[in-house]
Amino acid sequence: MATQPAPVQTFNPGIPMKREWGTALSALGKLLANGDDTVQVFKIMRALNGDVTQRSYRKLLTLPNGGKLAYQRIELAQRLANREWIDSFAEGTVGAAYRNFLDSTGFTAEGLVEVSMAEGAFQGVDVEHPYAWMGRRERDIHDIWHTLTGYQANEHLGEACLVAFSYAQTGGLGWGFIGMGAALKSLRVTKETAFLKAVIEGYRRGKKAAWLHGEDYEALLNEPLDAARKRLGIDVAPKYKIAQQRLEAAGLQGI
Repeated sequence: MATQPAPVQTFNPGIPMKREWGTALSALGKLLANGDDTVQVFKIMRALNGDVTQRSYRKLLTLPNGGKLAYQRIELAQRLANREWIDSFAEGTVGAAYRNFLDSTGFTAEGLVEVSMAEGAFQGVDVEHPYAWMGRRERDIHDIWHTLTGYQANEHLGEACLVAFSYAQTGGLGWGFIGMGAALKSLRVTKETAFLKAVIEGYRRGKKAAWLHGEDYEALLNEPLDAARKRLGIDVAPKYKIAQQRLEAAGLQGI
């Protein structure tokens, strides 16, 4: 008799989601087998992150500019999908680096939204609710964090390091679960610790950096990239560079 899939939790932004470890383990297995299956990332987030979005929203309100950001409730996906706006950023800014990221990867803000809304993932988060808005905001800044941290998105190492960074920033178990799963897979495949050390470095960078969820991203995108990294406490990542080099030398970029 075929096993029926577990029902997807009904999304209610005001109630923390119950953690579903079975769903998370299944999704992690699929993600590690195919790192391009990003729908699984959102399934893991939904399964394990509990009240992270609610806590992030409440923290935002404690910041000097946080109340204004929450009141304005800007939908970043709509802003980031405006190519004319993206093209307006001066060279050397965070926005220009983000533009180069989009052009080099082929990614789009709309694409990230579409993947997130797949069945069992993030669908339902388009409701009008402060916590739902915060969830969308957390989703939409992911690729800007690639730009700020320097972690590439066209390799699994870069994604693993960024999820570790994100775990440090948010405390969301889903991020930590993905990062640790990727690191353990790398140990099994490569028999060395460079990948694991880079992931741990990503976590430490996230702990050291300012809380990026509290940033005004429209203003941040206009800042010079180097100045923004310095202001936010995002330092260099030597262990990530070492792991990159070793994986490339071994022909294992797609681990």
